[in-house]
Amino acid sequence: MLEKKRYAQVGLGGRSEMYTEAIVLTYAETSELVGLCDNNAGRLQDRVEWAEAKGVQVAGYSDNEFERMIAETKPDCVIVTSKDCTHDEYICRAMELGCDVITEKPMTTDEKKCQRIIDTQKQTGRACRVTFNYRYAPPRKQVKELLMSGAIGEILSVDFHWLLDTSHGADYFRRWHRQMKNSGGLLVHKSTHHFDAVNWWLSTIPVSVFATGDTKFYKPQTAHRYGLKNRSIRCHGCPESHNCAFFLDIAANKNLNRLYFANEKYDGYFRDRCVFSSEIDIYDSVSAVLTYENGVKMSYSLNAFMPWEGYIVSFNGSKGRLEHKCEETVYINGDGSIPGALKKEGTWIRIYPHFQPAYEVEIWEAEGGHGGADPLMLEDIFNPGSQIDKYMLAADYRAGAYSILCGIAANHSIATGENILISDLVHGIKRPDFTPMPPANDPIPMILPPER
Repeated sequence: MLEKKRYAQVGLGGRSEMYTEAIVLTYAETSELVGLCDNNAGRLQDRVEWAEAKGVQVAGYSDNEFERMIAETKPDCVIVTSKDCTHDEYICRAMELGCDVITEKPMTTDEKKCQRIIDTQKQTGRACRVTFNYRYAPPRKQVKELLMSGAIGEILSVDFHWLLDTSHGADYFRRWHRQMKNSGGLLVHKSTHHFDAVNWWLSTIPVSVFATGDTKFYKPQTAHRYGLKNRSIRCHGCPESHNCAFFLDIAANKNLNRLYFANEKYDGYFRDRCVFSSEIDIYDSVSAVLTYENGVKMSYSLNAFMPWEGYIVSFNGSKGRLEHKCEETVYINGDGSIPGALKKEGTWIRIYPHFQPAYEVEIWEAEGGHGGADPLMLEDIFNPGSQIDKYMLAADYRAGAYSILCGIAANHSIATGENILISDLVHGIKRPDFTPMPPANDPIPMILPPER
């Protein structure tokens, strides 16, 4: 019998539960949870008691006892699911103490912290994996397959437009994500998914970014336009709760109450702050132009106040065009619903060959969180080797760095009005491992258009 891999986890918010449950419930034969760490004593105790109820004895530690947790529980790997701006601290210290690391995206929030992770990995030789679940969703793997197969030839340019809706999108403006110092803004926290997906789809790395951005919707002026003149700092107890379409009843939602509302007394954190607060300093509307090592340029946009959620991405190639639309279900992080499940009627892939009729391909089926990606990613993490990885789905710190550096560069570009070179932000980072793509200057058979 193989010896179980020992895991400790730091950060026990909404996204963390997926990993805890995977270790304790689904992969108990190969994995063991030995330590839990969080800055909220109530949430920490809840998670420890949950594990005990499942027959697993696990030690709990406060956030200032992280090193003690490592020393006493001796994990092989540390799972980092804490606030974004603290990722680098736990990633680097875990590697320095002899552990491998699995970290939620984004790997970190600025170039200095990114450089620290790069340097620490080089010094320690430890593995650092970044959980880009987007890669694992069947429809996104299908796009990768089509591009690899040369369905539209050499990729010449990309258009990517992401829409966050007034449920999930608004939620970023209630939480700690609403401030740059915590999350790096949506260009880092959220767009890291999209930038990594494009890097992976194209098998290349970004070279430069030029961007513009603003806060257009989530600001006090919008509340006034809605007639909300007597707002509180948070939803709970707000006099405008019956008039506000953005009201979040944190006390009534079983999961949000358990995770956050019931534990406010321990750290004073309000999970339901007003989305129209003047304290918000992240952008809700951004546009960017990215240039890649292989010469491809991408136009990218993100807007966080849309009536539906998902994306439209188009690849323009030497033999035609591929368009992919993905629409996702409405949810709020940590509310107990399936996050980002695909809407079948709103998800498709279409090919437009040069000089030939367009056609739609039958979409690969997907069930579960984030387009069916979460269960596939967990299987790859906790039961490695069980899947054939022809698309090189697993991402390490190199892919994590090149993803966030797109967003970090975009933030700098917005602040300065300049085109930002990725090479000016960090040094010593190697290329990630990618699949081969159709070569440039590949001969194209001439197909004459039908006679008219």
